[in-house]
Amino acid sequence: MDNDDQQVGQVLSRRRALQLLGLSAGGTAVGAGLYGWWFFTGRNSAGTTGAKSLPGCVVRPAQIEGPYFVSNELNRRDIRANTSGGAVQDGVPLTLEFVVSRVALNTCEPRANVKIDVWQCDALGVYSGVADNADQFDTRGQDFLRGYQLTDANGKASFRTIYPGWYAGRSVHLHFSMSVITDGKVTGEFTTQLYFPDSITDVVHARAPYNTKGQRDRLNSTDILYRNGGSQLLLDLKGSLTEGYTATFDVGLNI
Repeated sequence: MDNDDQQVGQVLSRRRALQLLGLSAGGTAVGAGLYGWWFFTGRNSAGTTGAKSLPGCVVRPAQIEGPYFVSNELNRRDIRANTSGGAVQDGVPLTLEFVVSRVALNTCEPRANVKIDVWQCDALGVYSGVADNADQFDTRGQDFLRGYQLTDANGKASFRTIYPGWYAGRSVHLHFSMSVITDGKVTGEFTTQLYFPDSITDVVHARAPYNTKGQRDRLNSTDILYRNGGSQLLLDLKGSLTEGYTATFDVGLNI
């Protein structure tokens, strides 16, 4: 198993990112490795929404897969329920939309058929499909809060889930990975984590069922992985406790 607290990847300045891509004024892009160097544009970048050119793209860090990934091939938008029995996880609703683009010279075009896997803990910090002696849970045979979607012609894939809880040693987060599939084969992979604003987490975790877990032991600022570029992976949440929250995360990739 991977260590969920291990640092992976690095944060690069825009200047260094362009150097790695071989870009200069009037230059052309060269292929970057699919694992580790991915280019994010739009709402979560320093540029404008829907950036149209490479200079608006920002390199984001890859982060560790962690010990709780399970390959279960659940193709579904709503990941809240167990497929066996159908029990839906209780928690504040969260709708998460990914918008994936292909970064080419001076353009960011929609990228279809990218497989996006999402997995996370429930309101009490428990993952499905695994046994953890330290946190004293065994959920093998269950698959709540896991699933994947393929991006559509507009590069979009949406998930309906819940706001995550917490577990010892980590700030509130969820995991996602992307697989580029060409001619039925995986030709590139990327894994990282998404984080949640502490101010909103404080509000969400003050209500049931989250509050039965007690006060979390890590803020973003004290999380070892968040300190390694998590501010570039922080979700911009819209909504409320009563309506639920939504977030859009724009991803540009160079292939």
